[in-house]
Amino acid sequence: MTTYYRDSRKIDPNSGATLGDGTPNDADRIEIGPTLLALEEWKAAGLTLPNLAAMREHRWQRLTRHIVDRDYGGLLMFDPLNIRYATDSTNMQLWNTHNPFRAVLLCADGYMLIWDYKNAPFLSRFNPLVREQRSGADLFYFDRGDKIDVAADVFARQVKELIGEHGGANRRLAIDKPMVHGLRALEAQGFEVMDGEEVTEKSRSVKGADEILAMRCASHACEVAIREMEDACQPGLSEDDIWSVLHAQNIKRGGEWIETRLLTSGPRTNPWFQECGARIVRNNEIVAFDTDLIGSYGICVDISRTWWVGDSSPRPDMIEAMQVAHEHIMTNIDMLKPGVALRDLTFNCHTLPDKYQKQKYGSLMHGVGLCDEWPLVSYPDRFVEGAFDYVLEPGMVLCAEALVSPEGGDFSIKLEDQVLVTQTGYEILNKYPFDARLMGQG
Repeated sequence: MTTYYRDSRKIDPNSGATLGDGTPNDADRIEIGPTLLALEEWKAAGLTLPNLAAMREHRWQRLTRHIVDRDYGGLLMFDPLNIRYATDSTNMQLWNTHNPFRAVLLCADGYMLIWDYKNAPFLSRFNPLVREQRSGADLFYFDRGDKIDVAADVFARQVKELIGEHGGANRRLAIDKPMVHGLRALEAQGFEVMDGEEVTEKSRSVKGADEILAMRCASHACEVAIREMEDACQPGLSEDDIWSVLHAQNIKRGGEWIETRLLTSGPRTNPWFQECGARIVRNNEIVAFDTDLIGSYGICVDISRTWWVGDSSPRPDMIEAMQVAHEHIMTNIDMLKPGVALRDLTFNCHTLPDKYQKQKYGSLMHGVGLCDEWPLVSYPDRFVEGAFDYVLEPGMVLCAEALVSPEGGDFSIKLEDQVLVTQTGYEILNKYPFDARLMGQG
């Protein structure tokens, strides 16, 4: 029998039985994780890997504590990002966003169960916090046809039984994103349905020590991928050509997907939010992008940069806009520290000149973790009284945004940094430089 090195090789021959993050050191592990390339780059950068078992324990404890503190019998999750947070397991994540076939129930006593694809219960068995695997949470029309109600009733009865055993028979059940038949079936079983998104968003908002380590690793991998994209960025390539580099480099390091298509060039940067397309980048134009990248360990790295591409200098109005954008995010970041009210961030923020007000970004800052998360910090003219009456805590991570976009203009500047709230202030997690020529420095 012929044997091959690939059949027995280790991911990292220098790590022993487990990698630095505590996962098995073999090429056949179940859970998604970083590649050898990413591990080598992180080692060279002196980064410490997260302890994934400790990270999973932290998340499980936070969710359970939030359930108990609200006097709920349990938390039922359908959102694949909440399921990832609770179990650190994945299964066809993007397909699952529009065909919700997975669900997780976390009971008030900490008992956690997953309903998964019927042929894939093994996908969460690496995590001992997931005590049981079942199937049958697929309550969408494509899969169940005109008998969704029957499947929903079976599912709801299982939830009732589990809450009876592990939730103290407490019928106050938090649910994040139920399908309509599932919601009705659960209510028919006597459950008082509470807001599960409030529970998960608050739980996810404060990161533990190992989550921060994972975010540092993901940020490093993202920035290496951005460097590859910038090196490739030149006149004559299409926006799609350039954007594809970031996708490829993300996957090469164990990243997962990119949530948007926000890379545009030249006049297509204004108005912002046009999607990446076939336009050819010309000499002496702006290229701007927003990563919205789900990277290594499922961590979101959400930063924005704007580049000048060409052999001449940017126009003075472009340099002015870039400097305003940089001042905007840096001034706003400087307000970040524990105990600061979100309201104060809104009303003490840097004010953009009038000519940039109409097309400014939709938020001043927002939370980030496994994706863009709670809280959202609005601009003063979009503030809703009572929507975000909270204060910053150590371990929160926020993205500070700037879109400097003259109405009717032929360019926009998009900048964004990802920032950790520390015990005493803040730390900007990303290190990627700002374009020197647009900053007027070269």
